[in-house]
Amino acid sequence: MIDAFTAATIDVMLELSPWFLLGMGVSGLLHVVLPRDFVGRQLTGRGGVLKAVVFGIPLPLCSCGVIPAGLGLKRDGASNGASLGFLISTPQTGVDSILVSASFLGWPFALFKVAAAGVTGVIGGWLADRVPDDPSTSRDLGTASAADETRGPRAFFTHAHDLLASIWRWLVFGVLVSAAITVFVPVGSLSVFADLGAFGAGFAVLLVSLPMYVCATASVPIAAALVESGMPVGAALVFLMAGPATNMATMGAIFRGFGGRHLAIYLAVLIVGSIGFGALFDSLIATGGGGGHVHGEHAAPWWAIASAVVLSAMLAQLALRDVHAWWRAKTLEAGSDEIEVNVEGMTCVGCTRKVETALLDVEGVMAAEVTRNPDRAIVRGNAAMDAIRAAIEAAGYRVATS
Repeated sequence: MIDAFTAATIDVMLELSPWFLLGMGVSGLLHVVLPRDFVGRQLTGRGGVLKAVVFGIPLPLCSCGVIPAGLGLKRDGASNGASLGFLISTPQTGVDSILVSASFLGWPFALFKVAAAGVTGVIGGWLADRVPDDPSTSRDLGTASAADETRGPRAFFTHAHDLLASIWRWLVFGVLVSAAITVFVPVGSLSVFADLGAFGAGFAVLLVSLPMYVCATASVPIAAALVESGMPVGAALVFLMAGPATNMATMGAIFRGFGGRHLAIYLAVLIVGSIGFGALFDSLIATGGGGGHVHGEHAAPWWAIASAVVLSAMLAQLALRDVHAWWRAKTLEAGSDEIEVNVEGMTCVGCTRKVETALLDVEGVMAAEVTRNPDRAIVRGNAAMDAIRAAIEAAGYRVATS
């Protein structure tokens, strides 16, 4: 059984790695090519919602990254509709998720998922612009992020690596769960979902997907394995639409940033949209596995093997880095000082990792913990405050004066 699980894990990595690495590359290219304020400048006036959705669909942001990005758009002057449309559509897709979905479930499924994300985002945004702000909600969206004008190969690779760093745990989780489903869930055992009908199967999957966190890319192998075991493809679409876009953290952030009325629109659009599009896919397109496959039965090409080796090495490096940081904090000298500073300009998990890395290179810093909401850095050790401030500013962020 262990050998079967190992083989299944390797198969999933061979299938996923080339497309995930390609998605990382496209993300890095968009980062260095587009002007830093391009998105923000385009999200005002007529058509702002549509622009936000179109810009958001290729961005590889899961819930962890889309929350600060979407709230940042609103904070920088985008309308409620543009910001909410971005928050609805972006976590469902991303170039990496699109390519991985095509590899596992076929291009018809991948393109249909893109269309569903776009339609739900536009509808949700248009509805949000017609609803007044909730006056009972106190919203504090923080300060605007600092412009990062760094370009070139270094920025390309840094951004791509930060993408992987922000979701690597969920990527590993998705690969392992997919392999476990392949080994332990017999093929056809989930065909009972088909007996519920398109809407019944979609609703059952929705109840599981709404509160939990799943990454749009990392969850694709799980969905593909479930389809291989008999779950209707439309129900898998519900899982991949509602799961990445809804979880307790996202719902809490939207309530804090927009209010209860807009949160209700957000949830209603995703619930109705995911079930409706899932049923539509089953009735119009689905023919079993959707055209893709969970694991290949033939020898993997050299580029798939090379991609799996590269991605595995990157995942191992990130795991070792996190273990080292944990161990460093555990073995911290009892008498060391603790300094807490407020950091301005961070917008995502990648930003916190960038600040942490910069702080750990400062002489005298034995541990550093950087958080979002509140945006702050807690530094332990004997480092001077001036050195800490300089490291944060060198990383592209600011230390708040108060």
